[in-house]
Amino acid sequence: MTGRSAPVVLPPSLRAWLGLIAALAALGVGVLGVRYAGDSQPGRVDRWIIRPTADSVRPPWRHVALAMDFLGEPAGAAMLVVATVTGCLLLRRPRAAVLVVAGAGMTVGTATLLKHLVGRTIHGDGNLSYPSGHTAFLTALALVVALLATGRLGLGRRAGTSLVLAAALVAGAAMGWAQVALGAHYPTDVLGGWCTALAVIPATAWLVDRMADRLADRVADAARRKRP
Repeated sequence: MTGRSAPVVLPPSLRAWLGLIAALAALGVGVLGVRYAGDSQPGRVDRWIIRPTADSVRPPWRHVALAMDFLGEPAGAAMLVVATVTGCLLLRRPRAAVLVVAGAGMTVGTATLLKHLVGRTIHGDGNLSYPSGHTAFLTALALVVALLATGRLGLGRRAGTSLVLAAALVAGAAMGWAQVALGAHYPTDVLGGWCTALAVIPATAWLVDRMADRLADRVADAARRKRP
């Protein structure tokens, strides 16, 4: 199902650029993590953007922020994943369907691990904040959809990279705004979540393609051995 006959999820024209972007994003996650490790207050950059406070938005924008926040909660995230996987399968893109699940899981898992390693908190010791898992999740999903669109449309390196980065920026900015507006995260937490997705998804896409190709090769080898 995910053999060489299935379209790749990481177009060859984008591999070099997205690899570089992923490396830079990973560096950014690490630098921010070291800078804000163990902190419980907004940093200088956070104060320059906005001092995060609970209930900093009022209706109707509060309703918009809460709706965005729901998309990063378990129920909302599950709905988005199921809908995206269904779309991938209907488009006959099985590798993309695998990437949706694996990419979202790896991104959220990485963000959760980083939260405990960095130990930054907001509104109390029990609220680990760096990086923003909500932002990481929605950005990761947007990246997968953009990669799928790039492959379907046959976009080149420049157009494909622009589409992928634009999708990541829009999704990250939308969820990041909601998290800061609701007082759930500092702006630098949001940046860290965005960079986490940018670092994880290209690597996961490459792994999905590589494992699918190996599986296809093994199936082909087994079929050849069975021939008289």
